Amino acid sequence: MNFDNYKVIPNYNTNKTDLFLAEYEDIEACEQTLNISFDDDYKEYVLTYGSGILGGTYVRIYLPETIIVTIDEWKNRLTEYWFWDEGKDVLTKEEVLSRGFGTVRIGDTFDGDEIILYKNEYYVLPRNSGKIYKAGKNLEETITWLCSSGILTDAFSEREFEPFDPSEWGDKL
Repeated sequence: MNFDNYKVIPNYNTNKTDLFLAEYEDIEACEQTLNISFDDDYKEYVLTYGSGILGGTYVRIYLPETIIVTIDEWKNRLTEYWFWDEGKDVLTKEEVLSRGFGTVRIGDTFDGDEIILYKNEYYVLPRNSGKIYKAGKNLEETITWLCSSGILTDAFSEREFEPFDPSEWGDKL
């Protein structure tokens, strides 16, 4: 992943730049527990930047333990409130909810769009649309698509990363 244009900025609440990083063992445990394989970009991102918000306040990528802790609630919510039938040519409800392929939510956006990993590709379930978007084959492509495509938000080029203690997220996930 190209981190050359990423800049860590102080957390809004604490004015500190302390990073909350994943451990390699956490990544491996998540992969084994959920029967998934993260791409190298995801691994590098959570090992280098960890928990926080990228793009001012736009993209949030979850640490492995957050993915594990929230997966059942997330899949239960999708089962009950699925509304992306307009995007079924990209991904179906059954594919997203299938346990056999290890579909997981790896992040979200400030607007409530959900970033998921399915069969080693990234997709976005928009909060305000029934469409589903294929966003990339790795995390770098996905972040670039989210920030630059102009589809879900106005395109922007800055890549400021604000670290955020995941324990403070609470029920905001």
